[in-house]
Amino acid sequence: MGTRYGWFCAAAKMCALGLLFVTQARAAPKLLIFGDSLVAGYGLPQADGFQARLGDALKADGIDVILLDGGVSGDTSTGGRARLDWALADKPDAVFLELGANDGLRGTDPAVMEANLSAMLDTLAAAHLPVLLTGMEAPPNLGAAYAAQFRAVFARLGKRPGVIFDPFFLAGIAGNPALNQDDHIHPNARGVMLEVARLKPLVERLLQQASRK
Repeated sequence: MGTRYGWFCAAAKMCALGLLFVTQARAAPKLLIFGDSLVAGYGLPQADGFQARLGDALKADGIDVILLDGGVSGDTSTGGRARLDWALADKPDAVFLELGANDGLRGTDPAVMEANLSAMLDTLAAAHLPVLLTGMEAPPNLGAAYAAQFRAVFARLGKRPGVIFDPFFLAGIAGNPALNQDDHIHPNARGVMLEVARLKPLVERLLQQASRK
């Protein structure tokens, strides 16, 4: 009886360990989408927002991922820097970083924006989190010199080790009335779909990096 009971307990433990291993092996990675209204889905039904559409596109490719909502409308690089530690409490496996649009709209000194974004990338590097950094362009009314300085910030940061870089989040969408809402700033549902299609390969690459951690 004792031998049989001991064998049963050992088998039960092995079974439990096996189930635990399978559960851990199948755990979906967590991707933090950290940014402003452009990723928060401003002006759109939730189902048409960037995060929802990105999740749908990844699922269609057979990629199981948990998207953590770190989008705050109106946020700047200064605000993002202040709240990043709080967002990381959810323990993401990778981070999609999109900030800078509101810095440009406010005419923020590009050096200030660079310091903020650099500090965030330092934090993510210290946490060994792969990052997809997507850049932004300054509004044209601020002049060519400001626009060049603004663009150069993202070009420099995009060369950092461990960073996947996309130069312009609104590439192919900015300035096209057919792809933007009436405010001429935020993409409409069609614009979001084009955004997601363009960025999905980079996000998949990011998730591959996360899986190798």
